[in-house]
Amino acid sequence: MRLSDYIEQSFCNLWKKKLRTFLTTCGVVIGIGALVCMFAFGKGMQKKLTETFNELGLFNYVAVSPSQTQQSPVLDDEFLRSLADVEGVEWALPEIRFPAMIRFRGEEEFSLVQVLPTDICQAGFIKLREGEFYRNDDENALVISDSLLRRANVKKPETVIGENIEVCTLVFDLSPASLPNLLSFIRGQGLPFTTRSYTFTICGVAERMGMSGPMPIRSDVFIPHGTAQRMKKIPLTSISDIFKSIRQSPGYSSVGIKLSSPKYVEPVKTRMEQMGFETFAMLDQLEEIKTGFLFVDMFLFAVGMIGITVAALGIINTMVMSILERYREIGIMKAIGASDKDVKKIFFFESGVIGFLGGIFGLTLGWLVSMLINLIVNSFAVRQGVPYMNYFSFPWWLCLGAIVFSISISLLAGIYPTLRAARVDPVVALRHD
Repeated sequence: MRLSDYIEQSFCNLWKKKLRTFLTTCGVVIGIGALVCMFAFGKGMQKKLTETFNELGLFNYVAVSPSQTQQSPVLDDEFLRSLADVEGVEWALPEIRFPAMIRFRGEEEFSLVQVLPTDICQAGFIKLREGEFYRNDDENALVISDSLLRRANVKKPETVIGENIEVCTLVFDLSPASLPNLLSFIRGQGLPFTTRSYTFTICGVAERMGMSGPMPIRSDVFIPHGTAQRMKKIPLTSISDIFKSIRQSPGYSSVGIKLSSPKYVEPVKTRMEQMGFETFAMLDQLEEIKTGFLFVDMFLFAVGMIGITVAALGIINTMVMSILERYREIGIMKAIGASDKDVKKIFFFESGVIGFLGGIFGLTLGWLVSMLINLIVNSFAVRQGVPYMNYFSFPWWLCLGAIVFSISISLLAGIYPTLRAARVDPVVALRHD
């Protein structure tokens, strides 16, 4: 028999028992659909994370901070100027952030205000939704993020351009007038802090940035460098900064270095470490991220295999029932010259056809379910100001692999029925009712 004859006969035999074939194929469809859907979700999140990191330039970023275990140089303006001679360095930004209460239109929101020089703003690392960046480092203006406006119940960002906004900072108050507060602090009943209020004009609204924006740009409010120097404030982002400031010399707590290419990450890290600094690069975490996703894929595969196992049992049951029903037919085929190999091929092809149909429709089911979930999740996320994104990814190898895997599982499930069919004694089979 030719290959086409085996395929044609398989479809004909399966079509004779349409309901049973349909139910068995549905088991394969559901198993493959669930497996494809979960794998597509894992690959989609991995793809989105990698694309976001590349888009934000996180793989081109090195963070430098003073060493906690040994004496290291100070991260000061002189250090920043020396980075201009380092190959691959595009720009360096000291991390200067301070806590503040933002008051706007009767609402109050706590935020970390970041000092961002004008040239960094103009470099395009922050995308504006409305307005423009401040023009110089001494301008009394700021850029606020769309996400902070949403938390302040502002639905139309374009309406805030040109409005005044109040930034309230904390300062240590050791003046005689604050003596009662100081005594309360000593007794553990208060804090020796007072607030300073500064009024700014909103000149721009930044788009909501995934992963908190390109490192080290990670705040919701940005102000010019010169204006920040005139403000009284506590430049602490967490309580750990207090302990760091006790051990370290004056200077910046950390400096973010943006490189032109990931190939410069290792040379720059090596040079900074030789100078006595501690370094951190997201590129070093890439392998750990891949390992994490590998474990996620293995878990999703294990869950999906539950459905595939149930489908395989259904195929075995269907094929065994088919053998019992066609017992006499098998005997006749053997009596007229069919070999055990021919009988095996017939039932193998029937198992393969079930797997092929299950793979095709399972892949379609997985894609449809994924698109539905993606649509529902994004419909809720967009209302919260989260940008639309695809949570699922269907690379070509996943689509092809789903079909091949479905056929392979079906063929494995058909091994026992085909061996059983090949062992049929034609004499006994011909006497079978």
